[in-house]
Amino acid sequence: MYEDKTLVCQECGKEFVWTAGEQEFFAQKGFTNEPKRCKECRDKHKQAGRAQREMFETVCAECGKPCKVPFQPTAGRPVYCSECFAKRQAGE
Repeated sequence: MYEDKTLVCQECGKEFVWTAGEQEFFAQKGFTNEPKRCKECRDKHKQAGRAQREMFETVCAECGKPCKVPFQPTAGRPVYCSECFAKRQAGE
């Protein structure tokens, strides 16, 4: 049903192959647009978005360890490190 397609990256201009398996995955997820960037440029684009995120230093309300969070902590509201947050999400 799906066949490999050769596409051109809008970022770097290189050709890349959009495999039949990737097309099937896109269809299962309900995506209708073809990818515009090659894997390398997609990865660079993702990293650029992450690099701009400001991190704030705080102390975990549960274990007391220093940690960094991607939001400005609000006074009076508890902030948890990733380990304690995961435990709370799991209901432990």
